[in-house]
Amino acid sequence: MTDTVEKIAPLVDYIMKNCLWQFNSRGWDRLKQNAGILSQTCEILCGEEPVHETAMDRCYWVDAVILSRAFKTRFPWLMAMTKPEIKSLFKALHEKIDHLTVHGSLNTELTVPHY
Repeated sequence: MTDTVEKIAPLVDYIMKNCLWQFNSRGWDRLKQNAGILSQTCEILCGEEPVHETAMDRCYWVDAVILSRAFKTRFPWLMAMTKPEIKSLFKALHEKIDHLTVHGSLNTELTVPHY
């Protein structure tokens, strides 16, 4: 198992067990939420200030603040990583979450075109 896979596993486990935002009923909404929340969480963990000008940005930002706090508390090894390492890890995390919640999901409601 690679180092990235080993580091992603507990992050995925935490999200899948504790984050309700992953359960949106439309696939495209899930993809937008995953991108918005995970990218802003990554920015926060890298010491950057996410842009939260629109209502959706602010909604994602609130979830990102909560998730970043949980990750800092539960996974202190994250704070020992460099910014490029965190960004690389979150890119892989985002891909995994997209796969689990949309692309690899057996929930056919996610692809209903009239939703």
